[in-house]
Amino acid sequence: MLARDGTTNDAIAPGERQSPLFSCRDIALDLGGREILRNISLHVAPGEVLGIIGPNGAGKTSLFEVLSGRMTPKGGSVKFKGADVTTLPLHARARLGIGRTYQTPVIPEELTVAETFKAARQAYHPYLTRFDAEYGAELVGLHVKDDTPATRLDTLDRRKLLLACLLMRRPSLLLMDEPAAGLINAEVDEIDYLLRLLSKEMDVSVIIVEHRIELLATVADRVLVMDAGEVISEGSIEDILGDPKVHAAYFEN
Repeated sequence: MLARDGTTNDAIAPGERQSPLFSCRDIALDLGGREILRNISLHVAPGEVLGIIGPNGAGKTSLFEVLSGRMTPKGGSVKFKGADVTTLPLHARARLGIGRTYQTPVIPEELTVAETFKAARQAYHPYLTRFDAEYGAELVGLHVKDDTPATRLDTLDRRKLLLACLLMRRPSLLLMDEPAAGLINAEVDEIDYLLRLLSKEMDVSVIIVEHRIELLATVADRVLVMDAGEVISEGSIEDILGDPKVHAAYFEN
């Protein structure tokens, strides 16, 4: 794993240095009559990386469904750049600059890499050019032939392809669901590099759900821990690893 560059001592937490780019407050969600999320609040500043961990069934993916706009919460609010987007669907949030990746990198089965980029470029106005696609591919380090069937890409290149399709739109926020899933350590290093490039050099905010603590230890400014649909701890990676509640919920189950 790449070592994180050290910085000077900060008296103020990264997420408190400026107004949040994105936040939610008191999010509640019921599915099938069962309470899934309860009073979830979080915020992320421009260029900040917020990690989210928790045991299976903690509600992490359900929270991403709400934050991305695929689900509308029973209660609470979601704000982006100061505007309330609680009821906006996923496609509307995408146009505002919110991108999302999924744990399983599902790609079009019948398209080549070039055709996948073309579909993404023409997904909505303004249409983008092939130079925008080249920008996205170069940014993530995707070096494959244009006529390669997308289904022939390995897991890492599938993730890169989908991420490049998002980044050519210049999003302000990325919601990333387990980007290191299924990758070997050398490939996780590439994700590590990309996350720091996006956040520290391009000022893109990232909220990342991830089980690999070693990745969050290098890239996350703060980590939020969920269990049974609630936030049980929040702070630096050192803070949450030293929290008895986190050990009981996450490491002892």
